[in-house]
Amino acid sequence: MPPLLTTASTLMCPHGGTVTGTPGATSATADAVILRATDSFSIAGCTFNVSGVAQPCTAIQWVKTSQKVKHGGDLVLDAGSVGLCLGPAPQGVVIVSATQAKVSGL
Repeated sequence: MPPLLTTASTLMCPHGGTVTGTPGATSATADAVILRATDSFSIAGCTFNVSGVAQPCTAIQWVKTSQKVKHGGDLVLDAGSVGLCLGPAPQGVVIVSATQAKVSGL
């Protein structure tokens, strides 16, 4: 079972931008607040450009979440979740480079 993602997890866009999750509910925690696909996500520092014109990743659309674990009625995110980084178009998937090891789920 993959570990759950929290606000302390390290997430990036494919171009090195930092992904930050802002949870809508804060009652479930592991090492920090557990993230859900319905939470807000921002991306800072994306350097993607086309012919010198900035086209940074600005949002995430989660297409795969935990299969069974819910928090506040919504499925949570885990290390196996897949999120598409969006700018003017889909630009790749979210990279999970570090997460907590206390709690996992399906």
